[in-house]
Amino acid sequence: MGDPMTADISLATPDPRDFLDADSLFDEEERLLRDTVRDFVKKEILPNIGEWWEEGVFPVELAKTMGDMGLLGMHLEGYGCAGTSGTAYGLACLELEAGDSGVRSFVSVQGSLAMFPIWKFGSEEQKQEWLPRMASGEVIGCFGLTEPDSGSDPASMRTHARRDGSDWVINGSKMWITNGNVAQVAIIWARTDEGVSGFIVPTDTPGFEAHEIKHKASLRASVTSELSLDDVRVPDAYRLPEVSSMRGPLSCLNEARYGIAWGVVGAARACFEAALDYSLERHQFGKPIGSFQLTQRKLVEMMIAVNRGMLVAHHLGRRKDAGTLTPHQISFGKMDNTRNALEVARLARGVLGGNGITLEYPVFRHMANLETVYTYEGTNEIHTLIMGQALTGLDAFS
Repeated sequence: MGDPMTADISLATPDPRDFLDADSLFDEEERLLRDTVRDFVKKEILPNIGEWWEEGVFPVELAKTMGDMGLLGMHLEGYGCAGTSGTAYGLACLELEAGDSGVRSFVSVQGSLAMFPIWKFGSEEQKQEWLPRMASGEVIGCFGLTEPDSGSDPASMRTHARRDGSDWVINGSKMWITNGNVAQVAIIWARTDEGVSGFIVPTDTPGFEAHEIKHKASLRASVTSELSLDDVRVPDAYRLPEVSSMRGPLSCLNEARYGIAWGVVGAARACFEAALDYSLERHQFGKPIGSFQLTQRKLVEMMIAVNRGMLVAHHLGRRKDAGTLTPHQISFGKMDNTRNALEVARLARGVLGGNGITLEYPVFRHMANLETVYTYEGTNEIHTLIMGQALTGLDAFS
């Protein structure tokens, strides 16, 4: 008998860009959707993203394009939404973030943070009024939960809504709000005498102001804003009727965190592939730097992290589709995949040397973006405590 380790090794060599053949885990429809989004990113995002990132702009006209593609609120049923599986939504997030975290953030906020609470907690009238226009990209939404003094502890929010006849009057401020300056509607979470309620607030309502946050060193191709609400008056018909506790905003965050667990794998893959290509093209000491042992070690570590992240994301996706995914498992995916993606970006930057800090290559842009993704939608510490509580049954948040 021949040695199985040496027999016909050419047939056994895996695809460097899909080492564990994760492609085989997805059905034909899922692969078709993934390829469609990948092609969109290749044609519309990658040729321009370096310039957008450097100039600090998000091309808001992409909203209509992504709406036409069915990417906005794609995992929601009805009301003009595509109604895809959670796994398909995850694959779309992965491909979008392979382009840029800012693009995936736009889709995440629109679908998981702005549309989802209306779909989950809204009245039938609210769903009919807002969701079809948001799914098409005609109306852009944002999600107001985080405040200047209330980040990881959202229950300490100071924004308050008081009843005044048939209206609600909202006062407060929100911070680090993606899409804030380009949104036509905001989902604002506020304290009331009954608990915590969500309000659908058109951004042209008197007293509502959005101030764009400038001078960012990360997520530059994304609009980030501070929202100010000064006696903003909305009718009771704009209050989400099916929730009056922190369960509302936290369930939205879990939807977004799920998409992040997928998305960061795309960013990591883009960094790994850039490093792999560079290692074969760049010559030093008369040969490709990919022939050096230390470079190969970095490439292998990056490849393992990308493939492991894909397996985790796929597992979460199948559990989401089966209705068995828990918030603690989402925290596992968000925390671990983001942490590993950031390490992949750092390793890739090292392989590219000085070229790694230029926008000619995607690596430094992804690395800077991932520093923010590592923090938003729950810091590393918060997700650690969520999982720690699941392990021990003990609350260590305070």
